[in-house]
Amino acid sequence: MSKVPTITLNNGVEMPRLGFGVWQVPDDEAVRAVGTAIEAGYRSIDTAAVYENETGTGQAIAASGVPRGELFVTTKLWNSDQGYDAALRAFDASLARLGTDYVDLYLIHWPVPQRDRYVETWRAFEKILAEGRARAIGVSNFLPEHLDRLVGESSVVPAVNQIELHPQFQQAASRAAHQRHGVVTEAWSPLGQGKGLLTVPAVATVARKHDRTPAQVVLRWHLQTGNVVIPKSVTPSRIRENIDVFGFELDDDDLAAFAALDEGRRLGPDPAAFG
Repeated sequence: MSKVPTITLNNGVEMPRLGFGVWQVPDDEAVRAVGTAIEAGYRSIDTAAVYENETGTGQAIAASGVPRGELFVTTKLWNSDQGYDAALRAFDASLARLGTDYVDLYLIHWPVPQRDRYVETWRAFEKILAEGRARAIGVSNFLPEHLDRLVGESSVVPAVNQIELHPQFQQAASRAAHQRHGVVTEAWSPLGQGKGLLTVPAVATVARKHDRTPAQVVLRWHLQTGNVVIPKSVTPSRIRENIDVFGFELDDDDLAAFAALDEGRRLGPDPAAFG
């Protein structure tokens, strides 16, 4: 059984607070990595059409021996498939690659505001939700203005917004918008990228204090901040290490040290211009 706690989405669906991401994991390697993650206790797996590893992810899920109903599978619609009909076709293709009848969460990967099709795309998502082929629908990389518009022009509030979020880019404005609308914040690149964040002296100090690794204390910070988090690794020892973050708690001094790390600087693309 998984020891990961869940959070209740705005439609009543339960989502694990910590999952396993497969960004940049080749399809054949995803079979092994996802299999290792499920064996280690992860029950939430996050992929996307553009990652080109839905097939390997689905094969690992099928081979895991864990009942499908105990797993939480997320995938995402790529930018070139935005639009009502195109989104429906792309969703069918994702389901076929995953080898499943439904996903637990389907996300619009980027808003691509210059194409102005995300509201139309969302209508297709509402249809997918109504048909029960996705248990929840949401967005990724939406800025507060994109989210406000979507909520104002549709009948289903996104359950999740998955955004770049880590101690050096804490996204206070987006998190406030999510709270206002009842949207769960999910963090991608939760450990930053490369070793930069994990070698910051303040992070190392907190890690030593708790006899944990820098990655573990950063993930713990996310959980105590209220974020859902999806660390990614292909190294079995790290996969197991990243889920072992429930036996300790950061104190007020630790949280203050993390609060001071915010630089307000993105590592990934700007959602206002990307796509």
